[in-house]
Amino acid sequence: MYQFLHDMHWVLPFRNPIATQLADAFTFLGYTPFFLIFMPLVYWFWDRSLFMRLAVVIVITAILNGWLKDYWQDPRPPAELQLDHDRVVGSYGRPSGHAQVAAAMWFWLAYEIRKNWAWAAAAFITVAVSLSRLYLAVHDIDDVLTGLALGIGGLFLLAILISPRFDWWRALPNWVHYLAFAALFAALWLTWPLPKYPADTENTLLFFIGAYSGTILDHQAMPHQPKRPAWWLCVLLGIAGVVGLFMLRAGLTILADKTGADAFVSGAIIAFFLGFYMTAIAPMLFRLIGVGREPATALDQGLVTEEPAHR
Repeated sequence: MYQFLHDMHWVLPFRNPIATQLADAFTFLGYTPFFLIFMPLVYWFWDRSLFMRLAVVIVITAILNGWLKDYWQDPRPPAELQLDHDRVVGSYGRPSGHAQVAAAMWFWLAYEIRKNWAWAAAAFITVAVSLSRLYLAVHDIDDVLTGLALGIGGLFLLAILISPRFDWWRALPNWVHYLAFAALFAALWLTWPLPKYPADTENTLLFFIGAYSGTILDHQAMPHQPKRPAWWLCVLLGIAGVVGLFMLRAGLTILADKTGADAFVSGAIIAFFLGFYMTAIAPMLFRLIGVGREPATALDQGLVTEEPAHR
């Protein structure tokens, strides 16, 4: 049983150029660039409150994954078997972050949509992403199964946290929420299993704080879910907005390098501004050209309804 769960030599006969391209495509769904493309599109053109709920799911899942990785310190398969070695070097294997986040994220979206096709799509994507990590041999079966179990199991807890029974918490003043963010940051810093606090976890939390800060300003400027523009305009604005996001990321990275800023600090600042750009700057620019000034009707909102705005 141990050999079955940890020995990845069995994957070698299945490798071919087409399968490798497919594995790379599905494994991309678990890396930062994908989330920097997908998440702003959800906020700009789908539903703002859904964005925040989904962000909570992803951030909590990602932080838990990082903590458990450094707690268990389970080695990955041998480097000579890996096809994605450069992006995982220096990190541990169990649980698979791709599998855990994929299960939590896509099944949460299916829960929000509540359509049979959404559940089927969530299952397909989650399985495909998980298999891609095995095919690339950056995780073994034990890593992936643990990630899937944590991702799906964690959804029940997250569903409780985001349910109406915690509306009282969301109704508290924003400064209380910022105090909670600071307490979470301190708790992670003090309890992290390894002496070195990981930059990825810090950046994930700062990204969420930036996005949360942006939603406060965006809801003040547009209290209700804005009307979705025509599909072709969504495409044009989506491309422009995402390109602007990556340009901002590149520009801030170059600025940090030229000023000699500490990588840990500069990474956190960049993550904050990326989240703030998604929820405040880009929507403001859209409104300046006349898009997103009108509130959505029930028909415009489609599958998901707007929750009360942040105070």
